[in-house]
Amino acid sequence: MNVSARFLAAGLCAMAGLLCLPTLAQTPSSAAAAPAPVFVLNSLDDSVSVIDPVTWTETKRIATGKQPHHLYLTPDEKSVIVANALSDSLTFIDPKTAEVQRTVRGILDPYQLRFSPDMKWFVTAANRLNHIDIYRWDGKDMVLAKRVATGKTPSHLWIDSKSSTIYATMQDSNELIAVDLVSQAIKWRTPTGSIPADVFGTADDKFMLVGLTGGDAVEVYDVSGKAPVRSKVIKTAAGAHAFRAFGDKRHVLVSNRVANTISKIDLQTLEVVDNYPAPGGPDCMDVSRDGKQIMVTSRWIRKLTVIDVASRKVVRQVNVGKSPHGVWTLDHAAR
Repeated sequence: MNVSARFLAAGLCAMAGLLCLPTLAQTPSSAAAAPAPVFVLNSLDDSVSVIDPVTWTETKRIATGKQPHHLYLTPDEKSVIVANALSDSLTFIDPKTAEVQRTVRGILDPYQLRFSPDMKWFVTAANRLNHIDIYRWDGKDMVLAKRVATGKTPSHLWIDSKSSTIYATMQDSNELIAVDLVSQAIKWRTPTGSIPADVFGTADDKFMLVGLTGGDAVEVYDVSGKAPVRSKVIKTAAGAHAFRAFGDKRHVLVSNRVANTISKIDLQTLEVVDNYPAPGGPDCMDVSRDGKQIMVTSRWIRKLTVIDVASRKVVRQVNVGKSPHGVWTLDHAAR
């Protein structure tokens, strides 16, 4: 409608004693933004399943390098990085459009990966080559600063809030180690229970939680002093494996791969306060932005499982590829 037409319409409404409101054209900016997709890594299919979180269907499958296991968002949230362990490469994907942006090669055995909170460092754990690589990060590219020899089979990583210390579990030598990010040397190592997997730090950097996949518990280490002290063992269930912050700054989830459950741990009391069913060998998890749903990869049955937090029930399962491992979405609860 042009300007003259609008004035004419307004005049006719006024003469008729009516209140006329302008008609607003629908524009792309006024339409609701589409939700970000959910990404699931299919470790034995060398691919990423892209899931629509509205219809809960796989919309496409992205080919990656060999054996992608974990993924991580870049600090600017413009790329999700898929670590291809057996291809020695990283695949960068747009977290909104699910389009491949680039492939970075020459990253040796990137099994697990993490950025430091100050965004200066990018760290990978070489699960089959027994080392941790520390890269300088300039916001786009990574340059190797130091390769640190570790114990057998480094598994998962955590970096403290000060960006001063890397914590890593040694899956086949049953250890937790700490690496100083300034000197890039190992500060200490301590024995753990059987097959330590994921590691998670409390917000005050005082405690490190270690999931024991070869056991049925989470070990808690006080790392506030010069040497670590095992301060508690939290009984969860068989195969305690991966952690995920619940988003409320108080609780963390741990998947129990053998027991087919997820335990919710109160970080103030260091006790289990809830449990959820998670069939098929639960592994990595993500939590929806509103905190109402848990998304977990069911490693042994080729599915992404969605759990309703309020009812503690599985509400849907989505078919994906072989041995689904990492899961991620931009629309997640606070980490």
